[in-house]
Amino acid sequence: MPHLVLLYTPDLEREADIGGLCRALADRMLEQRDESGRQVFPTGGTRVLAYPAAHAAIADGKGDYGFLYANLRMGAGRSPAVHQQVGDALLAVLRSQLDELLERRPIGITLQIDESPGQVFDAKHSSLHPLFTRNS
Repeated sequence: MPHLVLLYTPDLEREADIGGLCRALADRMLEQRDESGRQVFPTGGTRVLAYPAAHAAIADGKGDYGFLYANLRMGAGRSPAVHQQVGDALLAVLRSQLDELLERRPIGITLQIDESPGQVFDAKHSSLHPLFTRNS
């Protein structure tokens, strides 16, 4: 964890570089530092995944409407200031990548951050983390 999941209307793929958006969001996540200067998200655990909705109904259905929902799920323990900082940083990426498209047609963008304080089970099995912790 953290996992940032994008769910969007498939029509956005014709007009936006969704793969590039994923990379830009991941890079921004990796840039984040907390109040003591530590990296907020572990490099090996950072994931951005994007899925076009198989079916969608947006608003009244009478327009060329699109939508992108971004949900960041992270473990507990970060301060409210870090939550705000991360949200602002990710929203800035979404806007830099999609605002031009929003000027051309009606599209809704939602960014939501959820923290997982009440985990009842959290198992990890990864060969990614060691790649980034060997020489730290």
